[in-house]
Parts: sequence; C-alpha cells; structure tokens
Amino acid sequence: MKPEELKLVVKDRYAEIAASMDSAASCCGPQSTCCGDTYTVMSDDYSGLKGYAPEADLGLGCGLPTEHAGIEKGMTVLDLGSGAGNDVFIAATLTGPEGTVIGVDMTPEMIERANVNKRKLGMAHVDFRFGEIESMPVESDSVDVVISNCVLNLVPGKRQAFAEIARVLKPGGHFCVSDIVLEGEIPASLQQVAELYAGCVSGAIQKPEYLGLISGAGFENVQVVKEKVIDIPDATLQALTASLPESERTMNNARLLSVTVKGWMPK
Repeated sequence: MKPEELKLVVKDRYAEIAASMDSAASCCGPQSTCCGDTYTVMSDDYSGLKGYAPEADLGLGCGLPTEHAGIEKGMTVLDLGSGAGNDVFIAATLTGPEGTVIGVDMTPEMIERANVNKRKLGMAHVDFRFGEIESMPVESDSVDVVISNCVLNLVPGKRQAFAEIARVLKPGGHFCVSDIVLEGEIPASLQQVAELYAGCVSGAIQKPEYLGLISGAGFENVQVVKEKVIDIPDATLQALTASLPESERTMNNARLLSVTVKGWMPK
C-alpha cells in the first residue's frame, strides 16, 4: 500500500475505536479484546500510575514511556499519537500546572475524545492538536521531552518522523518512545493485511533499522531501556489472515518486540 493508503487505514481503524467509546454496548478497553487482540495484547498496565484516567486508556499502547521519560515539573512535553489522552494525562500530572503537555493526533475522533476527557479532568495545561507526525503543528526548539506509545511504527515516513522529533526538541532535550520492532522476516503478503498494519504488526521494521533511523536523525546516547516479546495469539493471526494461502498465515519464526527507547539531542 502507498503511504496515503496506509494512513487512511490507520485513521479509519482508530476513528472506529474512538467512536466505539460512545456506545453503551462497547467493551473496548484495556481489559478487553473486543477491539481486536492485535491491539490489547500489547498494552501494559497503567492502573498504578499517578494521574491514570481509565476513560482515556483504550489499551492501544505497547509500553509505559512516561515511566522512563524523566519528566519533571514545569517541563513542556509532547505526546505523538496521543489518542484519547492516556499518556498525556500521566505526563501532565508529572509536569504539574507549571508545565505544558501537547498531544498530537491525526484522527479527529481521537482529538474530540481527548478533549472530552480533558474537560472532565480539568487539566488546563494540556493542549490537543490535530496533525500528522511527519509535519507536526509544534514550534521548533520548544519541547523538553517527546513521548510516544506504539505509534511511530504506524507512520510510513519514519525517517521524517524522527527528523520532526529532532526539530521540535530543545538543545539537550530528549525523547522516550515505546514501539514495536521486528526480529526476523515475515512474509511480504502479511505486510499487506490492513488490520495487522493498524494493529502495529506488519508496519514494524527491523530493530537495527529502527535504531539506525534514530541515530541518523542526530540523536546521541540512544539506548533501549526496556524490551519484551509480544506474542500474537495464533487464533487471532489466523482470523486476520484468512484471505491468504494457509502457508502465508504465519510470522515465519519472526519475533515482535516492544522496545522503549531514549535518545538525546546535542546541547
């Protein structure tokens, strides 16, 4: 699929998830698999974190970037692919009202849902903005910390995404992102399954390539601070790839890894 087609797949799927929160019959959430196991099987437990807002947790992450981000009071923090605001509200608790937390998302339905949650929580120092990660509506050299949770693997232009992160960070600023990367090769046909792409599977790139993109964007002291293996249930994989020949409904012994990565801009 072309980049614009991939973006449309992701936007449509996440709009559907955001809209489902308006339904009384919806069971979508961090403890549920009705949104699809490819999403919730990757999520970590946020419930013990200060500032956690259950209504903002759609179970779409693959790590806890705020846990390792070194966010302090008064900082300006940017969350990429902010969704319903889960990581934003955690970060906003850490910065306090002296700081600012910006959430950027390309799905209007998610921005709307996030603003509803913002009003409920009364967090005036939070700002949700509509935009794409490859061209963010954020001023250059204005952010202390960039965070993101299982989103950059969905961006077709990953090189440009990291260039944008470098642009908005202040000298000496840093990022901390959780993301899905790949070890080993999966069949090319699997990479064309839209639901697997939107679920952060077929959009994953090789771990060395991912880390190379970060270093290539000018970041220093790049380090993986946490890593875990993600197991997609076989029944889920078979259901999502039913249109493929049986021999291609496999990860081909490849492994999906959730990695939390940090990197710093030169001072």
